[in-house]
Amino acid sequence: MPKVTFNNKNKSFFNALKLNVDQYFQNNKIRPTGNWELYSKTLLLVPSAIALYVLLLLVSMPALLSLSLCVLLGFILASIGFNVMHDACHGSYSSKKWLNDLMGLSLNALGGNAFIWKFKHNIVHHTYTNVDGVDDDIAKSPLMRHCSSQKWVPAHRFQHIYVVLVYAISSLAWVGLMDFNKYFQQKVFTTPLQKMSIREHVIFWASKVFYAIFYVAIPVHFVGWGAWALGFVCMHIAMGLTLALVFQLAHVVEHVEFEAASGMDHKVIENEWAIHQIKTTANFAPKNKFINWYVGGLNYQVEHHLFPRISHVHYPAISGIVQKTCKEFNLPYNSFSTFTGSLASHFRMMYQLGRKPAEMAAA
Repeated sequence: MPKVTFNNKNKSFFNALKLNVDQYFQNNKIRPTGNWELYSKTLLLVPSAIALYVLLLLVSMPALLSLSLCVLLGFILASIGFNVMHDACHGSYSSKKWLNDLMGLSLNALGGNAFIWKFKHNIVHHTYTNVDGVDDDIAKSPLMRHCSSQKWVPAHRFQHIYVVLVYAISSLAWVGLMDFNKYFQQKVFTTPLQKMSIREHVIFWASKVFYAIFYVAIPVHFVGWGAWALGFVCMHIAMGLTLALVFQLAHVVEHVEFEAASGMDHKVIENEWAIHQIKTTANFAPKNKFINWYVGGLNYQVEHHLFPRISHVHYPAISGIVQKTCKEFNLPYNSFSTFTGSLASHFRMMYQLGRKPAEMAAA
């Protein structure tokens, strides 16, 4: 792993920002963790997923309706990931650690592993955001080229087209391949994985077995192999596309910055960590209440990357503070007013990165 350090000698921006945000919570006498808004989402989303699962197994219905409900289940599972799992794994779901740990295991119920994800996401991605050579989220080369420092291959000319298929199968790959790769290699891209306790090893294998039982064995028993396979793939396509696009729109869009550390022994980033987060992250559709509800505030990625231990339910309120502080320090605040605008920006960027570097320079 390349050694990457930030110039944190002068943290004036983050110190000023944190002071303002802390004051907001103190003045309003509220906790930065989750509240009734988050808990009501949990009480809606989790029972809805369970009800759909049971309905699909026990009620005979037309094939088209059944597949449509599988797609809906995929969307709901993605929203559980955005709202419940994400906050819990960051320790912001509740002020009680045991409750965060418990709700974080919702990721295991979705097919992933909370321990590995926390290390990959909380530690590696949130520290080294968009640092090529360290950040696993942009380490898809040679299949995809996410930044100009990554090697170009001819297939990248079409990546803005085939990337849709890659996103569609991403959750299937995550559940069936990537977790196991990280587990057996004990590494997240170039970073050695934190040592797992015996308890975490047991949780890893037990949850994988339970996933196979509840998502494969039981459905096959009730509906047969063919119907299960179609429904399982439809569920994962909906889930994979949703998860991948929301996270891609945070960091792989126009105007955000990247750092190259691949192949280096030591990379020094001149900015303090908080400024690096500002420059490598973007928001989308901040005024869209449905999107904000559905994606668990992950359309406010700037706020999330600066304050990952603050629950997403508070991001709309503190976004004004972040924008004001960015303006005071003459820093950018990357935000797309609509989801479609951000989506278009992502695909434009993938198209540009897919062009041969000489062609990009001549354009």
